[in-house]
Amino acid sequence: MAFSVRNLLISERVDASCKKILEENGIKVVQRESMTKNELLAEIKDYDGLIIRSGTKVTADVIDTAKNLKIIGRAGTGVDNVDVEASTRNGIIVMNTPNGNTISAAEMTCAMIMCLARQIPQGVASMRGGNWERKKFMGMELFGKTLGIVGLGRIGKEVATRMQSFGMKTIGYDPIIPAEVAATFGVEFLALEHLWPQCDFITVHTPLTPSTRGLLNDETFAKCKKGVKVINCARGGIIDEEALLQAIESGQCGGAGLDVFEEEPPKNLSLVKHPNVVSCPHLGASTHEAQGRCGKDIATQIVDMVKGRSLVGVINAQALSHAMAPETKPWIQLGEALGSVAKACAGQENGKIKAQVTTLGTSLKNAGNCIATAVVVGLLKGDLENHVNLINAPLFAKEAGLIITAKHSDSTPGSPTNMCALEVSTSGVSHKLMGSVQAGIPVLLQLDGAMFGQVVPLKGNLLIYKAVQNPQLLPSVIGVLASAGIQIESYNVSAVLDGEQWSIMSIASLLVDLNPLKPYAKMVTQLAI
Repeated sequence: MAFSVRNLLISERVDASCKKILEENGIKVVQRESMTKNELLAEIKDYDGLIIRSGTKVTADVIDTAKNLKIIGRAGTGVDNVDVEASTRNGIIVMNTPNGNTISAAEMTCAMIMCLARQIPQGVASMRGGNWERKKFMGMELFGKTLGIVGLGRIGKEVATRMQSFGMKTIGYDPIIPAEVAATFGVEFLALEHLWPQCDFITVHTPLTPSTRGLLNDETFAKCKKGVKVINCARGGIIDEEALLQAIESGQCGGAGLDVFEEEPPKNLSLVKHPNVVSCPHLGASTHEAQGRCGKDIATQIVDMVKGRSLVGVINAQALSHAMAPETKPWIQLGEALGSVAKACAGQENGKIKAQVTTLGTSLKNAGNCIATAVVVGLLKGDLENHVNLINAPLFAKEAGLIITAKHSDSTPGSPTNMCALEVSTSGVSHKLMGSVQAGIPVLLQLDGAMFGQVVPLKGNLLIYKAVQNPQLLPSVIGVLASAGIQIESYNVSAVLDGEQWSIMSIASLLVDLNPLKPYAKMVTQLAI
C-alpha cells in the first residue's frame, strides 16, 4: 500500500527541524498557525498531509472536506483532538509521536507532586506579596508516602521510577499492562477499587476515552483517603472538575496539580484560583527538548512511511505496520489479490459473506490477521463509495456483515514452506483458493481444489473462466480476444476436476463485453490486480 504525500500543512508551531526534514525529502510544506475553524476548512482541501499539536481540532467536517488527505500527524501523544473514526472511515492514517513527550510530561508530573507536598507556588506568591508566612505553608515529606499511578505506559513508568527515588511506595493500575510487567519497574499492581483507599497522591496517565472520562468523580473521591492529592498532566476530563472542586472544599481532597482542563483555556476559573490548586496552561510537553523530539519524530515517521521503510506511531491501522515490512509486504499483496479473485469468481452472489484465511508456514505465524485485512480490501474493492484500504477495511467489513476469521497451521510435508489459503462462501456458494509468494510476486496455486501446472502470477489484467475440458475451447477463446483486439500475455490451465478445468489468461487490457465468451464457458470473469 503506497502513500504519496507531496504537500503538507502544519497548523501549529512545531520545531523548525520538522519542516526542514520534510522539505529535504521532497515534500512541500506550508505552515499556518492560529487558524480559525473556517480558515482550516478552506485551507485543508488541497493537502495530502496535516501536522498538528493539541490546539487544532480535526473534526469530521474537516476530514470530509480534505479529499486528498492521507495522513494526520500529531506532534505529541494524545489524539483526542482528532476524530479517529472519521479518519479511519476515509482511509486516513492517524499517527502520533509516542516517545517525544515522555520525559517532559513525566518530569512535569513529578514537579506537580513536589509542589503539592511543599506548597511551593503558594509560598512564592506569598513572598511576592511581601509576606513571610513560614507557619502557613507547613508541608509534608514524600518519603514513605504512597503514589497511585493510573496508566502504566511510558509516562506512568517514568513517573514511578523517579518518585521511587524519593522513597515513595508506587502502586498502580492499567487495563493493558500486565501485573508482572508493572513489577519490573517497581509498581505493585492493584485493581482500582483497592488502589483508591491506599493513596496519598494519585496521578493519571491515560488517554481520554469514554471509559476514562470522569474516572475520578464523586464516587471515586469518597473511596479515597481523606486529604488525598491528585495530579492530572494527561488530558482534561479524566478528573471530573466539579467533583474535584467539591472534594477540595470539603477537605476530602487535599489539593490538585492540574496542567490540563476539560475546556482549554478554562472559562470557569474556580479551580484555577483555588489556593489548594497548582495549575499550569498545558505545559507538560512545553520543553525545548520535547518539542525538538516531537517535531523531528513526526517528520521522520512521515518520510519513512512515504518511502516504505517503516510505520511508527500509527493509531488506527495496525495491519499497515506489517504491510510496510519487506518480508510481509508481498503476503499483504497476496491477500488482497486472493480476495479480488474470490470476489470475481463469486460474481453477483448476494448474502452475507464468510471468509476463512489460513496461513501455513512458520514465518507467517503472526501474519494471519493482517493478511485477512488485505483479503477484505480485495473482497470489498469497488463496492463502496469510499476508497477501501488497509486502514478502513475492518470498519467496512463490520458494516457490510462480512465475517472473516484467521488461523494458522504448520506446513504439511511436501508442500511449499509458506502458503495462504482462502475460503469464501456466500448464499451456499463457496470458493477455495491457495496462493503463495515466489520471487516476491503473489501467485495462485489452486482454485476450488484444482491445481495449476504452473503458478499463476496474480498481477495485471486477468481473464478467468471455467469450462468442460475441450481441446477446441482455447482456439475459440483466442478468436474472441483477437476480434476484440486483446493481446494474450500468458495462459495457465488447471488440472481437470470432475471433467472441468479453470483457465486463467493474463491479457493486455480488459474486455469491454464478456458475452461473446459465455457460450464457451460455465463461468467467465475478469479483473485487474
